[in-house]
Amino acid sequence: MKPAEQTIDVREIRRKLGLNQSQFWSKIGVTQSGGSRYESGRNIPRPVQALLRLVHIEQIDITKVKKEDFDLAEYLRTSKPDVYRELKKEARSSTKKKKVA
Repeated sequence: MKPAEQTIDVREIRRKLGLNQSQFWSKIGVTQSGGSRYESGRNIPRPVQALLRLVHIEQIDITKVKKEDFDLAEYLRTSKPDVYRELKKEARSSTKKKKVA
């Protein structure tokens, strides 16, 4: 992705979170020097972009996510789509209530 196409300003996100480069980038397995290059306009690979979104925007603690969690979600989505949709709806509702409170 070229710098002009970059949709998020990672430096700004990092600053808003009050983290230095080492703290910010280490949460997703990127070195401080690598993160510095990304903040200076170097292309950010899609997997790194995805991790940035999950960890720093969605605030998901990826150290607590396990493969079984993904396996369960995929099983529900494909084998029990009604249950999956209902649980997804309840989770969204619960998240919205937490943000309001």
